Amino acid sequence: MNMTTKQGKLLPQTKSSIGMTLIELLVSVAIISVLSFIAIPNLQPFIVKLRVDNEISNLHRALLKARNHAINSGNIVTLCPLNANNECTTLWQNELSVFADLNNNLILDEADGERILISKAAIKTSDKLVYGRYRTRVSYHPDGHLSGLSNGTFRYCPKGFEQFSRAIVIARSGRLYTSSDIDNDGIEETRSNNEITCN
Repeated sequence: MNMTTKQGKLLPQTKSSIGMTLIELLVSVAIISVLSFIAIPNLQPFIVKLRVDNEISNLHRALLKARNHAINSGNIVTLCPLNANNECTTLWQNELSVFADLNNNLILDEADGERILISKAAIKTSDKLVYGRYRTRVSYHPDGHLSGLSNGTFRYCPKGFEQFSRAIVIARSGRLYTSSDIDNDGIEETRSNNEITCN
């Protein structure tokens, strides 16, 4: 704030007149605290939704790369969670690996020249990723069709926020379809209008 003299002339601002008072600082801190108290709990659903979208996007990308590699290489290509013996398992929340399964035995045989082409990181939370009850793999023929299985659905369910569950449906042709909110109730459904659950 500028000061004036008796003659009405402005005096220059001094360093002592720049800054905040203690009361202004306390009011600012109180306002920030109240806004944080309101905003932070509302961020959790947003963060969960971002996590679900990211996991579905990464899985979709891995499936597309597996199918494209099968078509381009002329080999059967498998996506599955591998155990310590390089065998496909049903633990879909673990790291997923894509490899050319040259002998179609559902095992990554590095001695036979089979190599991991890409991998998708394991889910870091207690969320669930389910693909059928006992399905251990998704394998693509060189024509891009699924090998040995009918349609399948990957279902991703975040713990405590089941309303944000999403899915990827794999058609027999090998094409991928992501879930959407068909009936506009805020919960996504599969193409057959079934809400997504991981039970």
